[in-house]
Amino acid sequence: MEPHLICLDLDGTLLNDDKEITPLTKQVLLQLKAQGHKLIISTGRPYRASEDYYRELSMDTPIVNFNGAFVHHPSDRSFDVVHETLDLDVVHKISERVPDLKIQNILAEIKDRVYVHYHDEVILDMFKTGRPEIRVGELNETLAEGPTSILIQAKDEHIPSIRQNLDDLFADLIEHRRWGAPYPVIEIVKKGINKAVGVDYVRGYLGIKQENTIAFGDEDNDNEMIEYVAHGVAMDNAIDDLKSIANHVTKSNNEDGIAHFLIDFFNLNI
Repeated sequence: MEPHLICLDLDGTLLNDDKEITPLTKQVLLQLKAQGHKLIISTGRPYRASEDYYRELSMDTPIVNFNGAFVHHPSDRSFDVVHETLDLDVVHKISERVPDLKIQNILAEIKDRVYVHYHDEVILDMFKTGRPEIRVGELNETLAEGPTSILIQAKDEHIPSIRQNLDDLFADLIEHRRWGAPYPVIEIVKKGINKAVGVDYVRGYLGIKQENTIAFGDEDNDNEMIEYVAHGVAMDNAIDDLKSIANHVTKSNNEDGIAHFLIDFFNLNI
């Protein structure tokens, strides 16, 4: 069989609710890797928060972080890195309107640097993975270059109106997605950037045919990736919109959904 590219979202997909790769899923993925298939992580997380899983699966491929805004190869310095950043002026305009838009907090990330608008111990604890450099203070004063992404924290009931305002103000400049539970967060990246763009770049680098691509996801930031690949698979715990565009629906992230689909697809003897 020709090599396939298997694209793995992390939260709610590859990881169970305890943020672990279950033994069966790990066994299946490593067996396919040994057969010559390629595994990649495609996530909204930064690299520092996905590196442990990359290492656990002994990956030797590029990784798609920040929903496609940052694509690099952890072990190949010759790889042509992709780093698409937001316009700094846009970030400043959004941060100026924090009170008007009923935003609780706003964060900016530049690879492994984190800028937090308001001091918040819970948020600081969330972002300590990988020991990033963290600065706290109004973004208009602390942020001097365009970030990889920004995150807006708000109450659930305010999320729709904030997203509508973002569309009204910056529709031609940004893409925004809502994180799934338990955090009511809007993630913003540069216009035209999504996981499918990152996956396509990696696919070309690895020389794998588009018809030999598989992807797994559960949230709306997986939409383009699921539509792009030849075999888009939604987890049973995925949002309904993703299920409606996927080619397949597998078991949930807590039921080894990835493993069960791949065992059937590749006719594995496990």
